[in-house]
Amino acid sequence: MRCDLHVHTRHSGMCTVPLLDRVCRESYNDPYPVYETLKHRGMDLVTITDHDSINAAEALRKYPDFFLSEEVSAVSPSDTKLHIGVYDIRERHHEEIQRRRGDLMSLIAYLDEQQLFFTINHLYSSLTGRRTESDFAIFARYFPGIETLNGQIPEICNRRAADFAAMLGMAPMGGSDAHTMSALGRTYTAVSGARNKEEFIDGLRYGQSALHGESGNYWKLTGAVIELACQMMLERPWTLSLAPLFPAVPAVTLANYFRELAFVYRWASPARYRRPANCAAGWREPQESPEAGA
Repeated sequence: MRCDLHVHTRHSGMCTVPLLDRVCRESYNDPYPVYETLKHRGMDLVTITDHDSINAAEALRKYPDFFLSEEVSAVSPSDTKLHIGVYDIRERHHEEIQRRRGDLMSLIAYLDEQQLFFTINHLYSSLTGRRTESDFAIFARYFPGIETLNGQIPEICNRRAADFAAMLGMAPMGGSDAHTMSALGRTYTAVSGARNKEEFIDGLRYGQSALHGESGNYWKLTGAVIELACQMMLERPWTLSLAPLFPAVPAVTLANYFRELAFVYRWASPARYRRPANCAAGWREPQESPEAGA
């Protein structure tokens, strides 16, 4: 079975770029066209991972091949930000996740208690800002899964995340991270032999997945930014006044591309963290403080 495990709709809210955060959405995709496009591109299951929202579920819950997920914006003990994919949740889970997302260790304890599968997303991307050594200790020690193929970030970032997963026995996951219709389903996760959603999630949990599709690149990012800008102007015609800034988009995305490379080269050390040899994927030591693994 195939599923694109990282998908956004208009319910992901406003973008996080300063100034544009008042006028431009993270995505302009409506849930139903997203569902139809993913099915057309060969996905057997469909999920939506909007930022801290499950509102897209209202339009899609009638489909038996849809399941609810979200991308949680969490805060680490070192006050850094990260994105966590949490899969196959219920509304009651969403409410408690949102209550705890400002306290990462409390959130992890809840996800473990509820036996929910979760991943650290775009590990080696600068998208969510700075990192610290203790962040990587937490990722290595407490996260069962990791996104190792993201369709919007450079291939080198994905390769180093895959190295991290292999070194630590973490379950790999992949998705398009699509904010526009053109990227949907171009990157996805497959679990061979799964016959339904439950078996697919179990396959994820036990590292039985295979990842397929594209990483991101400079041209893909530039195209997505231009597409989002055009959709912004359709929704808010007064933003046409920003059109003279369009020629600067390629330079801005190029700067972002080099920032991503600098980030991955700074943090992707093969010897950074290791689990004890006798510990399998999903290993936990909840009684220890996160700093003990730093």
